[in-house]
Amino acid sequence: MPAAQPERALEAPEPRADGAAPNPDPQRVWPATRAEGLRRLADFAPAMGRIYKTRRNYDLGPDNRANVSLLSPYTRRRLITEREAVSVALSAHSASSAEKFVQEVFWRTYWKGWLELRPSVWRAYRDELSDDRARLADDRALRKRLEKAEAGATGIDPFDAWAAELTETGYLHNHARMWFASIWVFTLGLPWRLGADFFLRHLLDGDPASNTLGWRWVAGLQTRGKNYVAAAWNIEKFTGGRFDPSGQLNERARPLAEDERLSAAGEPPLSGRPDADRPTAVLITEEDCALEIHPDLEGLPLAALAVAPMPARRSDAEVSDAVARFDREALDDAAARFTEARGWSGPVATLEDSPGALAAWARDAGAEQIVTPYAPIGWVRERLDAERPALRDAGLTLIEPIRVWDQTCWPAATAGFFKFKERIPEFIRSLL
Repeated sequence: MPAAQPERALEAPEPRADGAAPNPDPQRVWPATRAEGLRRLADFAPAMGRIYKTRRNYDLGPDNRANVSLLSPYTRRRLITEREAVSVALSAHSASSAEKFVQEVFWRTYWKGWLELRPSVWRAYRDELSDDRARLADDRALRKRLEKAEAGATGIDPFDAWAAELTETGYLHNHARMWFASIWVFTLGLPWRLGADFFLRHLLDGDPASNTLGWRWVAGLQTRGKNYVAAAWNIEKFTGGRFDPSGQLNERARPLAEDERLSAAGEPPLSGRPDADRPTAVLITEEDCALEIHPDLEGLPLAALAVAPMPARRSDAEVSDAVARFDREALDDAAARFTEARGWSGPVATLEDSPGALAAWARDAGAEQIVTPYAPIGWVRERLDAERPALRDAGLTLIEPIRVWDQTCWPAATAGFFKFKERIPEFIRSLL
């Protein structure tokens, strides 16, 4: 792997001087900008220590989110980076006080690395989801149960409330996601992949790795023999008494038994290195919306700039308007910031999601290489890989530099999180 380069970061705003708790407003309208992500990061800084450590597991409802950061749609697209989030936490609190918040940031990095080393798990999810969809055409009872679950019409009050919150706001508390997935799989008896797909179509922070592997973990497939079973007492306690589904849940569920063999962890991807002398077309995708602070994109001779929204690739079913809007606004914000930082006065193209569109755009602009931050395993990766034949025919090279954060952490995601967690202090010393 190429030697790591330091990531240049803009300074995040200082934590609020008055030490006030973050605004509890759920902010159902999510401005998809880096400025908003940095504002939320600064506002939540005072709560990244003891408050987060002791209160993070409480889902107190969509009108009371002061105990969680609401940063995930921003970190998902790197409108703010993991390095920035961890830096702010450790600037505001001691390492021991901020430990839980920092670990949650690294959890997402771990999931991405784990899937990056085992891409066959993502391919299997996509293939088997298609099989589940085919079953729906022939199994009317399954189709009706799925419709009730997605509509929040099961009669299980907390589940129905979470289904409504998800579809209306694009967000669910992390603990609610676990309960929801467990009820979906073990009480309602629905295929886990259809649940993961439901999340991806509606979550503003929907991520191929975190979402897929989180659902696998709940179902008992990620850690063999260990599933997550939603219990009524736990829901009652951690929703502050808002719900008590006693007698409605399957609390004796066993892990799913699926015929699956996980391959051994493979090798991490290598970072691409752009040629600083070749006319360059820069592509912005939802995987990285902070290109102006990506060191490998500095000083390139720009020939073209484009954004590539592709929300429909999340699923073969309809993706929510909120997800599509957030994706597009995040890309527009990223392009505006990159344009300003680089003094680019040319047009910003919007690429159609069609075969050959990437090659045609770059070729027509006179580019000799296309540079985009590395896209991890997922739907963006699928599209870029599908474009390679057309790129070769056009004599174009696709270069994907990997951020130093990922180069450092992903190779350690070979086993369970707890082995990875032991290395977090080492990662922090290296990356901050």
